[in-house]
Amino acid sequence: MLITHDTRCALDTVVDLVNTSPEDDATPDALSDVVALEEFVRTHEVSDVGVLSELDLSDVREIRGRFAGIFAAPDSRTAAKMINELVAAAGTTPRLTDHDGYDWHVHYFAPGASVADHLAADCGMALAFFVVAGERERLRRCEAPDCRRAFVDLSRNRSRRYCDSRTCGNRLHVAAYRARRKEAAS
Repeated sequence: MLITHDTRCALDTVVDLVNTSPEDDATPDALSDVVALEEFVRTHEVSDVGVLSELDLSDVREIRGRFAGIFAAPDSRTAAKMINELVAAAGTTPRLTDHDGYDWHVHYFAPGASVADHLAADCGMALAFFVVAGERERLRRCEAPDCRRAFVDLSRNRSRRYCDSRTCGNRLHVAAYRARRKEAAS
């Protein structure tokens, strides 16, 4: 599957957005305030958003939950319905642009759109491309029992199981190895 630069950026953004949500009651929300949202926008180079407010924060948290639902969708039809609703509500207005040193690419949000609509449109369309390509199963959650972080499996054979092989994957492999050694020693 060919993934353009702007689609890849939108995928990274939606994954990171979903992963800002608290994993449990003991974990703080990574989008705790407007300053955290401003940092998220700056880190992900989200353009044309203007001055952010508490309303923006609330709206972004709401679409974050909707994106999480897409990652949890049981099938492509359900995911497509959710993506269609999200993108339609954002008032999608596709347009070609070349800004900030990037060559021509498509923005799906309307000029002057809120940050939530911007994210809903651009990130929603990136997820739509996966559904269209028959690759929705690449939108996953980490299989580590104590981690449910979202990720997009871009491996050739669709075999990635963990959000990060150096942390979750390695931790589980070491635990399995130790359990086998303990069993063998008994």
